[in-house]
Amino acid sequence: MKFRLLGPAVAAAALIGTTLSTGVASADVSAAAKPNCQSAVINVPAKESVKIRTHAKLGATAVGLWSKGTKGTVCNDGKPITGQKYKLCGKTSTQWLYGGPNNSSKLGYVPRACIDW
Repeated sequence: MKFRLLGPAVAAAALIGTTLSTGVASADVSAAAKPNCQSAVINVPAKESVKIRTHAKLGATAVGLWSKGTKGTVCNDGKPITGQKYKLCGKTSTQWLYGGPNNSSKLGYVPRACIDW
């Protein structure tokens, strides 16, 4: 009976080891490369105040705030990426942008519907 639990324990230990050594579990598909900020659109205002997130999903860690009316920069020539579906700023969408306000060094993902681009 003691050996029945060994299989799941080994699998869990392997997953934890992968996470600790690489920083990302192999099942995490949201850890894509960050968009190119060398080609960016500048002075884009936020329609509403919106949290800047580490990944294109609402549950991702917020690293900053892009306040309503504040102008900022949108990376990757303003091309949106597909992320988690949301209903914010009066729209339902899966489009996210990577960028942040001009007065901050914080860059991350913001819902496309909340940025005036």
